[in-house]
Amino acid sequence: MTFDEIYFDHHKMVFNLALQYVQNIEDAEEITQDVFVKVFDNLDSFKKQASLKTWIYRISINQSLDFIKAKNTQKRNFLSSIFSLNDEKFKFEPPNFNHPGIELEQKEAYQKIFEAINQLSDNQKTAIILLKIEDKSQFETAEIMNLNVKALESLFQRAKKNLEILLNSKG
Repeated sequence: MTFDEIYFDHHKMVFNLALQYVQNIEDAEEITQDVFVKVFDNLDSFKKQASLKTWIYRISINQSLDFIKAKNTQKRNFLSSIFSLNDEKFKFEPPNFNHPGIELEQKEAYQKIFEAINQLSDNQKTAIILLKIEDKSQFETAEIMNLNVKALESLFQRAKKNLEILLNSKG
């Protein structure tokens, strides 16, 4: 299989998965590009211990999480520089929620849900995204996350409980 075929077969999956993590089209496009650079660079070392799709899912998840961590570090640095300036004209405005296909009246509800999901641990966030948003089976999700099904079930239950607490605390 050529790299072009791999890209054609998997780029929508990677983009949609990244979009679930970052809720921003431009960021999801950047993550997608980074994922396929990694796939291209590491294709020769792909060991075929998992399916190609599972391998690409793992790269996509890791790239999405790395992107979020890098962005949060930039925000912290930016915020600390703003607070040291103490100037009214340098107020920080969080980016707008940007997710295609969501009706305007539902946008706020979805934003609250994604804000809560983004507060979960990386593993809990990934379990929720793969099982409930990407609609993957428990077996497939466990394989992608390199867990057994029992561990995934436990992780998912904790994620649901934590998500419920977060959503209820926001009123």
